[in-house]
Amino acid sequence: MSLLQELLEGCEPATWWYHTHKLCVHIPVSVSKALCPLLNPFCLLCVATSLCKMDCLSSGSCRHFLIIDHTLTEGVEKAVLVSPELELLEWSCLRVVYQITGSGSLWLYQRPEGHNFDTRLWATDAPSDSWLTASVDLRNSSVSCKVIFEGHLGPKVQSSVAIIKVDIVPGYCIECGFEESNLCAYSTPWSTGVSWYVGGSSAHSGDATWSNETGCYMYADSVFGKEVAKLVSPMTTTPLAGCLSFYYRSDQESNCFFNVLTRDQLGQYRDIWRAEINRTSGWTLAQVDFRAPYPLEVVFEVAFNSHVGGRMALDDISFSPQFCYSETEVTFDPSVANCDFEEGLCSYKPEQAGWSRVSVKPNIFRLGDHTTGSGSFLMANTRLIPPPAYMSLLYGPSLPGNLTYCLRFYYTLSGFTRMDHALTVYSSDHIGGAEEEIWTVTESTRNVWTEVHVTFQRRQATKVLFVSMCSNYGDCGSVGLDDISMSLGDCRPLLSAPGTCTFEMGICEFSQDKDNDSGKWVLTRGPTPTSYTGPMGDHTTGTGHYMYLEASQMRQGHRARLVSNKQRGSGSPQCLHFHYHMYGSGTGELRVLLQLDGEESYVLLWSRHGEQGISWMKGSVSYQSDRQHQIVFEAIRGTSVRSDIAIDDIVFKKGSCQEVDTNPYYSFSENVNKIEY
Repeated sequence: MSLLQELLEGCEPATWWYHTHKLCVHIPVSVSKALCPLLNPFCLLCVATSLCKMDCLSSGSCRHFLIIDHTLTEGVEKAVLVSPELELLEWSCLRVVYQITGSGSLWLYQRPEGHNFDTRLWATDAPSDSWLTASVDLRNSSVSCKVIFEGHLGPKVQSSVAIIKVDIVPGYCIECGFEESNLCAYSTPWSTGVSWYVGGSSAHSGDATWSNETGCYMYADSVFGKEVAKLVSPMTTTPLAGCLSFYYRSDQESNCFFNVLTRDQLGQYRDIWRAEINRTSGWTLAQVDFRAPYPLEVVFEVAFNSHVGGRMALDDISFSPQFCYSETEVTFDPSVANCDFEEGLCSYKPEQAGWSRVSVKPNIFRLGDHTTGSGSFLMANTRLIPPPAYMSLLYGPSLPGNLTYCLRFYYTLSGFTRMDHALTVYSSDHIGGAEEEIWTVTESTRNVWTEVHVTFQRRQATKVLFVSMCSNYGDCGSVGLDDISMSLGDCRPLLSAPGTCTFEMGICEFSQDKDNDSGKWVLTRGPTPTSYTGPMGDHTTGTGHYMYLEASQMRQGHRARLVSNKQRGSGSPQCLHFHYHMYGSGTGELRVLLQLDGEESYVLLWSRHGEQGISWMKGSVSYQSDRQHQIVFEAIRGTSVRSDIAIDDIVFKKGSCQEVDTNPYYSFSENVNKIEY
């Protein structure tokens, strides 16, 4: 008998079923024959390593779970589980029970039919000593899809990632009738005093679901006086707006407060509802308009404020995408504050002189814009402001109060001898004109656009105010501002969009061409080692990573190839965006190639030759392939060591490119350093 059979002997085969849905477990062929009789009805394919082990639950029953573990899978760092096709015609909630020990991570993706790339829905790398439940909302769609789990092992030896159960149920993840043992992933924070408990017909007078003596509900019961109990929903994972409904009851007169709050990822609370009465004659329906434009938890809080204690019960939490009340305001769209200044100033208004929309032709002396390298941006030159002010003001559009915002923008500085107030961002109130500083520059930048992201929140309606100022003419300089964006929620790291690689977490799904021994692409940050060639920083943040060709270690004509993983074929056009940097008197050539599966030849999609300026330039190319294929970035070393070529921020999108890349080569003239207003 094999080791796997010994582990599974006497245990009921694992079944991850929801109605007609089941998950396919992808395991190596070398163990599939041993597992096949025991794991029926699982289907077995070979893409990574996953093994089954035995877990004895508190009830004493014995179940299986899937695990990737250093001790069982030598040399394997990733395990993959792929579901069959799912028809999600109505909104659904996926719940997964998992555990991470040591170091590792678990990622969840969605793969719509006909799409080349997967969308990441959720990820975690938090270790625990117990099983945890995660809830992820799955939007309804007429297009079938698959869900994919990826378990990644970290560097620690005693590391593992395990999954014991997956459910896909109709409805929203914040909904719950408390009839299931997992309580829909609702939780109660640990407390030495009162807490929420599961009640039923034996403990109370029946639940609201059935209006009789059967079913379950949640209740908080205090006999010690002043105590607080909280019941917390799973964190929302997709924007929601609508009506939140629930039933509550209190069968005895008590001095208590029953509130509903929201809590964001920063731990900030906001009241959205409060009970008007302490005692009810039975189950009472409550409804509240609910907005979750960013990840939020719903917190049901009962506070007992008397020595007599009391009891509060809760049941049948539901959600509807239609608001409860017709007078509810329309959800605010923060994109009104987005601007790349390619078509104008958008909703931004300069006050006094100073801020101007400018463009700089690609050149080797002055930095172009951040968006494309040859577009427009805002510039404030405080030396042009009449004394004694030396101050430039730029106001953004109006933003409603009582929301958390994430502001992102790029800036560059030039000529300042002191950084004090070279660029400061304020949140400015509408009514009183009070201004609160939310960010200020602390160090200078040179020939690189630097990303800033700042989280802020104001109770009153507000505007974002950009200010550049200096105390005297000799300290003044110029500020560049570009690609401003606003979103709701705190500025947590953004999940990578499908088909996107910024090289901040490595080289993504790309790899070096193993058949090419003349050169390699190098992952780096900051400036390249050779002077007068290469970028000063990356395009993503100005301080992050990018890939480049180090010309000093190669000969003229040597090349390096960076190859994507195999892309699924599609009958519709695809668009490839990327940013490239080609600065240096001896710069060679950058090419984008397409290689069809099973063929050795390449199809040339795009190319640039020679020096293109000191800015990161945007490249775009449309292509179509109904066969499996790979995209190759090929850099060819030029005539001298000043031939470093860099790439960053690669994005694949479905559909043809909207932007037309019409500049095969930038021919520099004597006016290349001129700023166009």
